[in-house]
Amino acid sequence: MKNLLLLLLITIGISSCQFFETEKISTETFLEEEINSINWKDVDRYPVFKECEGISDKMATKSCFETTLINQLYQSINSENFLVSSDLNEVVLIEFFVNEKGNLKINSIEMDTILQRKLPQLKNYIMTSIDSLQPIAPAYKRGIPVRTSFSLPISIKTN
Repeated sequence: MKNLLLLLLITIGISSCQFFETEKISTETFLEEEINSINWKDVDRYPVFKECEGISDKMATKSCFETTLINQLYQSINSENFLVSSDLNEVVLIEFFVNEKGNLKINSIEMDTILQRKLPQLKNYIMTSIDSLQPIAPAYKRGIPVRTSFSLPISIKTN
């Protein structure tokens, strides 16, 4: 009986080693799985203006970034006394990015030709306003500074 028990323990000991083996994967497979798991359309932290420096929540930081930018544009455009002879209800689309160093650059400003004719200096005011406002930190993805692109529609209404 003792020999049978000893034989059973040895058999269990030898066969149980295979249960402790770990599956090895290649570094290429691991890298491919990791790259596929990343959401490339989102960042971990949005660019930060000085006004938003103490905010740690991701969505609150995004909101602060957008609000600061919109307020700056509104103040800049509103400080000018534009005169128009007819009502306007147009949208200006600003495409811009914040690069890995935290520099804000305008890609394009799209506006209707009617708006360009009636307010020829508007584009310059928008560019000057955005150029004067620079983030203090870029966006981050997994701890690495990244370039982020934004689209900002601005509604221009007069009466």
